[in-house]
Amino acid sequence: MNPQVPFLDLKAHHAPRRAEFLSAIGEVIDSGAFAGGPFVAKFEQDFAAFCDTPFAIGVGNGTDAIWLALLALGVGPGDEVITVPNTFMATAEAISYCGAIPVFVDIDPRTYTMNPAQIEAAISNRTRAIVPVHLFGQMADMDPILEIADRHGIPVVEDACQAHGAEYKGRKAGSMGAAGCFSFYPGKNLGAFGEGGAVVTSNEDLKQKIQALRDHGQSRKYHHSMIGWNARMDGIQGAVLRLKLEHLAENNDRRRAHARAYTQALSSVNGLITPHEAAYGRHVYHLYVIRVAERDRVLADLSDRGVQCGIHYPIPVHLQEAYQSLGYQRGSMPVAERCAEESLSLPMFPELTEEQIDLVVREVRNCVGRTGASARRTAGTAAAACTSR
Repeated sequence: MNPQVPFLDLKAHHAPRRAEFLSAIGEVIDSGAFAGGPFVAKFEQDFAAFCDTPFAIGVGNGTDAIWLALLALGVGPGDEVITVPNTFMATAEAISYCGAIPVFVDIDPRTYTMNPAQIEAAISNRTRAIVPVHLFGQMADMDPILEIADRHGIPVVEDACQAHGAEYKGRKAGSMGAAGCFSFYPGKNLGAFGEGGAVVTSNEDLKQKIQALRDHGQSRKYHHSMIGWNARMDGIQGAVLRLKLEHLAENNDRRRAHARAYTQALSSVNGLITPHEAAYGRHVYHLYVIRVAERDRVLADLSDRGVQCGIHYPIPVHLQEAYQSLGYQRGSMPVAERCAEESLSLPMFPELTEEQIDLVVREVRNCVGRTGASARRTAGTAAAACTSR
């Protein structure tokens, strides 16, 4: 059956501004500036300002952003890069394509982001970078991460691919590490009409290296100072993203309002854990992820009732077949593994209506179980369950 509430509705997102998008695309067609060029440069300027950083470099996608940032920092074969296992595969892939080895640390059981207490033990004389992932729209706890990194002389690269506009103690995602990396995949808070990504930084030398790396290592045309890659942003994506950026803050506010409505309605449901917004930051809810036992049954039941949901992510990266050579075993990252078994992403996009939210809430209540504040499993008890597994 067609869902009564889709997980994501890009048609509803784009329809009100269709004429503006077509006009912007027409300008690119008329100019012929399809690969890089002035439309990308204008978007870079605007996105850097949005992120409170001096520089932004548009690239082909979020994977390129992480990969090129690490390459520009000198990460190479035999090096180690510390990150987390509950993320999209691209975070680890970017490390691997530098020739480096991903070293995983477990996550905080409430925020689902890198647990700073796990980092020190993972550092070796081969550690060349730390990549915290700002997951689901919430930033990792950056102060202790940066303190540890500074003490050991290790750069931090923020994977902010799900955190456009998120904040940590008033500072924007991407602005705190040596570099911040973003994806503009269509379903992101700021999504392109296809693939796109960007790196933001305050380091001019790093900016210049990434600019060269994304364009075949060219410092100027046909003068190749290094071996690079073709990772340029398309002109059409730059033009579209610049238009969409104008409404990103407003759309993030709408996501936060939807999240409040979900949380208020679902916080008393027995056996369900709602997302925790850390006191240090501002969550922008790229995804609204609850945790439930019998997650797969609940997912199927909701689908039968017309509510389309998702799972982010069913297999932690350290247990993926692609990384079996690293030797991680089930039980090595207990918090991430438990979350992978229980996480369920509810519909979340700015255009959700009150009626759609009410329907989702009603069906979640029906599928998960009875309500009652006295029976609620709190995030605190969930944390204990995670760490004892």
